[in-house]
Amino acid sequence: MEARMRRLNTEALAKERLEEAMKELDVAEVFLREGLTSNAAGKAFQAWKAFLSYLALKNADQLQEKYRGNKRVGNVTIPFHEWIAAVIPTNRMTELSAEMERIVPGVAELTAMALQLHEYQYNGPDPEGIRSKIPNDETAIALIKSFIVKARALMSVLSKGSNSIHTSG
Repeated sequence: MEARMRRLNTEALAKERLEEAMKELDVAEVFLREGLTSNAAGKAFQAWKAFLSYLALKNADQLQEKYRGNKRVGNVTIPFHEWIAAVIPTNRMTELSAEMERIVPGVAELTAMALQLHEYQYNGPDPEGIRSKIPNDETAIALIKSFIVKARALMSVLSKGSNSIHTSG
């Protein structure tokens, strides 16, 4: 069976991803209050991944040159740049945040923080800095709190003028 070509509704998906990002931050805050530091780190990371997806989907046309071709998903083929924007593979987050940094300053820094929280979530604290760059739970809590404040501020500004982040070149 041949895969049929399809385009994603990037506007609708972007809106969903922004809502998801904000809700994930809410859950991260609840987990922090409950003392579930590792889970809070994971939710903060998921929030950022959803937000990066929002930014990439709002600016999908800017990714078209870098991510050429198509991606087969089941029996459907979609443009590769749309798939990247919708899914945000973890191994592409740094690269994508560098692209988005030109449009939204601060994205690369928050992506680096999110990736550190992701590492902490899976490996726990590590005083030696081998498995995780976060040495203890107290540092993790401080980073998660800082990340939530910064991410929420950026999301708030961009959600109020969501059309203004879309640039044409």
